[in-house]
Amino acid sequence: MTFRWTAHRFAGGALALDVANSVILRSDAAKSVDRFAAPEQIATFAEASTRLGAERDRFPALNAPEAEQRPILLKLREAIDDCFRSSIMGAGDDDARLADLLFACGTALRAFPAAESLGNATAHSALSLLSVETRERLRICGNCGWLFIDRSKNRSRIWCDMTVCGNRQKASRHYHRTKEARA
Repeated sequence: MTFRWTAHRFAGGALALDVANSVILRSDAAKSVDRFAAPEQIATFAEASTRLGAERDRFPALNAPEAEQRPILLKLREAIDDCFRSSIMGAGDDDARLADLLFACGTALRAFPAAESLGNATAHSALSLLSVETRERLRICGNCGWLFIDRSKNRSRIWCDMTVCGNRQKASRHYHRTKEARA
């Protein structure tokens, strides 16, 4: 199954979060979909992130990893998700998860020395998210479960993208309110 990458699919606000968000419905094993399941999907993501990603001006045109490097990118993706998701949820053991993320970033930077590598850019992006100010703005979307940076002034955003997840949630609430009113 191939996916078309659109601006909504890059709603994390940072390349590292977009890579982590490449697993859809992560919390539901029965419905979960890995958009990096096939090498060509990673190549499509790398090309699309060059055009659509939030950090597209920060990195050069990105290349997908070679087949033998793919597991390194996937380990980095999982370390990013685990570290930041658990930090947002207050799951504890932050030091161990941070150590895992730093190790994964170090491994990726050694394996992907070229700046135009998706693995290199992802590691740099993940490291840039470690500032206290940025970590305080990380959120989990109330609709799809994606990680994103809340850049709103009052830090109250609860959806990764208002036009998709926000509208879905609002439509669902409206449907349930009108259904209860009729009953």
